Amino acid sequence: MHSLFQRYVAYLEAERNFSPYTIRNYVTDLKGSKNIQGLFPFLQEKGIESPEKADRFDIRDYLSYLAEQKIVKASIARKVSSMRSFYKYLEREGIITVNPMQYISSPKLDRRLPSFLTGTEINRLLDAPDAEDPFGRRDRAFLELLYASGLRVSELAGLKVDQVNLETREIRVIGKGSKERVVLMGEPAAKALEVYMKEARDLIPKIKPTIRTNKKKTRAIFINNDGYPLTERSVQEILRKYADKAGIVKKVHPHMLRHTFATHLLDGGADLRVVQELLGHADLSTTQIYTHISKSQARKVYLSAHPMARETDEKDKSKDE
Repeated sequence: MHSLFQRYVAYLEAERNFSPYTIRNYVTDLKGSKNIQGLFPFLQEKGIESPEKADRFDIRDYLSYLAEQKIVKASIARKVSSMRSFYKYLEREGIITVNPMQYISSPKLDRRLPSFLTGTEINRLLDAPDAEDPFGRRDRAFLELLYASGLRVSELAGLKVDQVNLETREIRVIGKGSKERVVLMGEPAAKALEVYMKEARDLIPKIKPTIRTNKKKTRAIFINNDGYPLTERSVQEILRKYADKAGIVKKVHPHMLRHTFATHLLDGGADLRVVQELLGHADLSTTQIYTHISKSQARKVYLSAHPMARETDEKDKSKDE
């Protein structure tokens, strides 16, 4: 079983090109955590020694267990996705002939509008790093880049020097499913990145001179003080630090900057298809959720700017009072 699972993880890395973060989630979903049993230990408790011997009734029992533990629908849906991927791999390898996930559906999720930062908030966030410090210059560069390009955090962390063209302000990105796309960045992001690359990047590993830099790792643009690439978790932690420093009360995470990028583009009049291309969405319906945000924003602008709308709004408030 251990050998089989290791081959599956290698398949996710090499053939599916999943990010380390996604793979970690898949592994946790199947093997479990301190608080929640994964599928594998749950099956063992039922006396099923190996997951390929499970049938759809065993899978449904596991989903019932998750519901009893008050696991939210979104987490259950992700676990279903993890199980579906694993059993599809077993089927692909000829280990099983009947896929127990065939008639298992994910719970229907309430589609929530993604959170985003306002123009004032994003400006405060971008101004938070210390421009005189090498780390501050690095952090300003990746914050500018996340907002200006809509990169996923995995794409940012994996960004190599030869993927960026500062003259044309273009970035060649290998996204989900090994799909390549070109994203753009504005002048402030290009300038911040140029300053970091020329004046700060080479200084960062020297802060710990006893650590030998692995030359194979230095192709990464964003590095830590050991000379290794910044991890996705490091980017998340750094972002939270600057959000606190900027006095932003929202729970800021890297994907929120991606949401902000898309929302601000659409608010500025960008075509939905263009935004889809820049985000690297395979399906236009994934991008369309941002139109709801833009409509909400448009209503706020209308109510605050149009004289007749303000008058009507004030009348409604007086009635309520």
